Amino acid sequence: IANIKKWSISCYLEVMESGIPCTNPHEGLKSHCLELLETCNKLFSSWFRQQHACNDRTTSSYKIDAEGNPIVSRLMTFITRYTPAPDENALLKHVDGAGKVDGSVVVALPIDRWTASEEENSFEGYGGGLTFWDGRIQRSTDGTRGPEEIDYDTRSGDIAFIDRAVWHQANPITKGTRWALVIFYKVER
Repeated sequence: IANIKKWSISCYLEVMESGIPCTNPHEGLKSHCLELLETCNKLFSSWFRQQHACNDRTTSSYKIDAEGNPIVSRLMTFITRYTPAPDENALLKHVDGAGKVDGSVVVALPIDRWTASEEENSFEGYGGGLTFWDGRIQRSTDGTRGPEEIDYDTRSGDIAFIDRAVWHQANPITKGTRWALVIFYKVER
């Protein structure tokens, strides 16, 4: 994952067909999350249709359901726990799925109130959120030019939809614990 040699902060609910990145997804956790996963499927499908409507008026490039939304399947699903510890505080600039993914979803999960107090586990005000790099070139305040950088300060319950091949990152936290559900999607063609 993003050139991190030892990635151990995610629990996989579903993995790619080849067993990447592991061969033992957590079926019990998946069963507890099924309603949320199905809701994410519907939201992603609707978002994908809207996102690509101008580029594909006929929708002939993908299969659609009775409501006209693309049929999607989850390629990989995992929950990640970020802490201030080294190699656990962020997932820096990367693209999801190396060309195998048509899009992804990141859901900011609630603050853990069971293992410690909310005050101790809250990362609010101590980083987090997501950053995206748009392909549009802009001039920064110091005069350099580069892709537009867009920061989102995510909160519990927020959902981010990410199109294929979009550079992004989960920003570092310096306190607390941040949980995120991540789903990689394939649009059925």
